[in-house]
Amino acid sequence: MMTMTTLDTLAAGELGTGNVRTWLIDNIIPLVLLAVALLLLWLGGGKGDNAGVMRRLAGVVIALAIIGLAVSGAGVNVGQWIAGLFTG
Repeated sequence: MMTMTTLDTLAAGELGTGNVRTWLIDNIIPLVLLAVALLLLWLGGGKGDNAGVMRRLAGVVIALAIIGLAVSGAGVNVGQWIAGLFTG
């Protein structure tokens, strides 16, 4: 009986990746950010290399901005704005 329920669900097309995407955004991204912050503090903070930490931090901020554009869907608007700069 369980097989028929599973086949009915698959046939109805009720499966999707929306919940997986939401789970990744809510759980994995904050954990990765925490790991990056701890790694930056461990690599540069203990040695007194504050300039090196700031360089790495700038790269992380740029990467986070790109991830934010990709996740929010605002990348299309940014692309249209950049294209508008060249096409008038």
